Amino acid sequence: MTDPELLRARALTALTAARARTGTLTSSVDDHELTAQHSPLMSPLVWDLAHIGNQEEQWLLRAVAGQDAIRPEIDSLYDAFEHPRAARPTLPLLAPTEARRYAADVRGRALDVLESTPLRGGPLTDAAFAFGMIAQHEQQHDETMLITHQLRSGPAALTAPEPPPGTTEGLPSEVLVPGGPFTMGTSTEPWALDNERPAHHRVVSSFHLDTTPVTCGAYLRFIEDGGYREERWWDPAGWTMVREHDLSAPLFWRQEGGQWLRRRFGVTEPVPLDEPVLHVSWYEADAYARWAGRRLPTEAEWEKAARHDPVSGRSRRYPWGDADPTAAHANLGQTHLRPAPAGAYPEGRSPLGIGQLMGDVWEWTSSDFLPYPGFVAFPYREYSEVFFGPGHKVLRGGAFSVDEVACRGTFRNWDLPVRRQIFAGFRTARDDV
Repeated sequence: MTDPELLRARALTALTAARARTGTLTSSVDDHELTAQHSPLMSPLVWDLAHIGNQEEQWLLRAVAGQDAIRPEIDSLYDAFEHPRAARPTLPLLAPTEARRYAADVRGRALDVLESTPLRGGPLTDAAFAFGMIAQHEQQHDETMLITHQLRSGPAALTAPEPPPGTTEGLPSEVLVPGGPFTMGTSTEPWALDNERPAHHRVVSSFHLDTTPVTCGAYLRFIEDGGYREERWWDPAGWTMVREHDLSAPLFWRQEGGQWLRRRFGVTEPVPLDEPVLHVSWYEADAYARWAGRRLPTEAEWEKAARHDPVSGRSRRYPWGDADPTAAHANLGQTHLRPAPAGAYPEGRSPLGIGQLMGDVWEWTSSDFLPYPGFVAFPYREYSEVFFGPGHKVLRGGAFSVDEVACRGTFRNWDLPVRRQIFAGFRTARDDV
């Protein structure tokens, strides 16, 4: 897409959708809930709300439009690197009413900037990049706020319809992904972030990959077989985590009266056996894969399975092709407050028949978060570069919590291998031997 007016319309749509979702997440609870810290792992919701406005001000009003700062004195309060999440409730944060007013003021001015800015002539304005970046940033914080909603106690504050049904009848449990070269990453996706760039050639050996994410029912067999009691399945650091925290199941699961239950956004329900397992750390995913005689796919394997078309030999934007996602392709955008059952969304499958690669659950890979050859940090080092290294593992594919603006075949997420509160699951692979 190169037409400036189409790009302008796309940016407006993305920004509007993000702000509507932010409104849902922050208006569904009272001011006390907005200012409370529901977990030391997360910020108060009101911090995320003002941080969204502050980032928008810094990049769209100041960097793109060259305007003077509206509230320069709050920049440090909403600097994610200056204050850890656990300490943010102690800061003199904007109160909910003031935070809403500030974010709305910034948004009104930002839309004026979008309307008047030529979408060419500089790296921030070419293809409306800065506007797309800010829409993605807001949606990423919306996902963070959704995690906070899951962690909060009390009755349900959010509602959504159930996802469509799924079936694995007639679907093979795995498929062979042929080895060979493919193009990984992108140099052409206009709103791709720096860690997705540049496009480069990779070669992977043939491997087998699950056609769906691992389900709760499959993971329950690992639990019942003593998976959390057998050191041999675990990475040493993962085994230490299991013992220190006395782990025996995914986060939010509990056993009661011989039945496994889970808490989901304030509702307690039986664990759905046909649904992809959720809220497992990298260590738990890795242990399950070893127990099953398999392994986690590498990031390159995951992307080849998701993007490579074996007929044309090219890499596509999504498993189903180049068209933007629809409700028939994937479970995205908080449309549903849970993953869809395994086998759902047949129109979203890859040419090899691999399903649910986009949406439903983030998928852990075996890979460390590292830069691609030729990586250039843009527009700031703190987005990706400071996280590169063996400390963070890559997740791919997005989840039901991710909006389509921040979900594509090249999009890379990363987190610490201990993280369980995120909407992460996994699928397994094995070598072709």
